[in-house]
Amino acid sequence: MFVDSHCHLDRLDLTPYEGDLNLALEAARARGVHRFLAIATSLEGAPNLAEIARQHDDVDISIGLHPLHEVSVEPDSEAIQACADRYGAVAIGETGLDFHYDSVPRDVQRQRFVAHLRAARELELPVVIHTREARGETLDLIREHVDPKVGGVLHCFTEDLAMAREAVRSGFYISLSGIVTFASAGALREVARQVPLDRLLIETDSPFLAPVPHRGKPNEPQWVVEVAECIASERGITVDEVAMQTRANFYQLFPGCAPGGQSDNPFV
Repeated sequence: MFVDSHCHLDRLDLTPYEGDLNLALEAARARGVHRFLAIATSLEGAPNLAEIARQHDDVDISIGLHPLHEVSVEPDSEAIQACADRYGAVAIGETGLDFHYDSVPRDVQRQRFVAHLRAARELELPVVIHTREARGETLDLIREHVDPKVGGVLHCFTEDLAMAREAVRSGFYISLSGIVTFASAGALREVARQVPLDRLLIETDSPFLAPVPHRGKPNEPQWVVEVAECIASERGITVDEVAMQTRANFYQLFPGCAPGGQSDNPFV
């Protein structure tokens, strides 16, 4: 069984499903996807995601403010903690640094990132990190603020193998999205081959970044299977092995998602 470790269920294109999220999730379940971590990109989106999770036992949520989301008032660590507590988040994020765009100044991004990292440490929750063109600063802030016993994940990873290895040494997981299937992503497939399997996660980041052969379409959770298939091909192992290990990794990192709360034995 597969896990989509990062999806935006409140932003899916539900046109193929007559506007019904239930049908989109059923399509994923029919392909063996049986857990979904729905990610907030703003604190204002938390109530909607919490309602989705309330309606679906296999959906959990993570609460955060995306580094490029513009707000009039920056939340401090206490506000992030309060939101996570109120809506039952199993993780903090997505948060991080994205220096590819300038919509949010870099100093504001840094302040915001640190507030999330402090909230995660205070709540003893893993952190979901978005990083783009900010390798050194991302790693430095992880080392300074994250408890490696709790750790987190670099989601939709697009950086190099050296950064992946350094993040793993700091207690982090590496999550691969549909980008790994793109013809231009040879360096990322090297990451897929070289990062220890017990440190990999798979995700869709839907509705973005649909994998081959669906590239160009709005992404959806069922296509996490294509990500797993690509990793299996690159590593020379079965898709079942990828599914089993990434699922175990998911529950190890996010114990709040584990069936019955048994984070040390996710298959019970």
